[in-house]
Amino acid sequence: MDHSSNRAGPDGGPGTARALTFEEFVAFRARHLLRTAFLLTGGDAHLAEDLVQEALGRVFLKWRKISRLENPSGYAQTVLVNAFLSHRRRRSTTERVTDVLPETGVDDPDPALRLTLLRALSALSPADRAVLVLRFWEDRSVEETAGALRIGDGAVRTRTRRALVRLRAVLGTGLDALVDRSSPAFPAPSDDSHDSEKAVAHRVH
Repeated sequence: MDHSSNRAGPDGGPGTARALTFEEFVAFRARHLLRTAFLLTGGDAHLAEDLVQEALGRVFLKWRKISRLENPSGYAQTVLVNAFLSHRRRRSTTERVTDVLPETGVDDPDPALRLTLLRALSALSPADRAVLVLRFWEDRSVEETAGALRIGDGAVRTRTRRALVRLRAVLGTGLDALVDRSSPAFPAPSDDSHDSEKAVAHRVH
């Protein structure tokens, strides 16, 4: 999980006793928020940007309070996920997967795999996708994911298992051509498979 502190160093990152200003927080976290939104939307870069702007707007309105939290980044991520789910409830739209990925600071070692996974994610329901993004991309526990989505722990486990099964169904045998056979990207889901399921996150990062 991202436990970024609300304390800023000389470069605007965590490190000293000074609380981040909102502008520093945006500079420090906006890129990560955009990547999270990109996964939530199944690869819709335009919608991802809109959701990040909406989330940051909500955070700005409460920044004085949020900046004093232990983990303002986690709060912002929850706001982003809720903005995504609210958008899905407001509008029933056809999702569009794009081959244009957000800029990254390092070379993508396997862009084909990333695109395949984005297409697989886009086939999931918004709620199931949100669970996977929180559990694996954000590395949140079952309990934390349940709290963010306002559902029960059992519902998180059920959605996680179901979503992983559907990802396997969508990816099919084509996954074998993209990943090392000795290190499967999507392990068989079970109630106690959190550690092994983290492989999902490594494949979408």
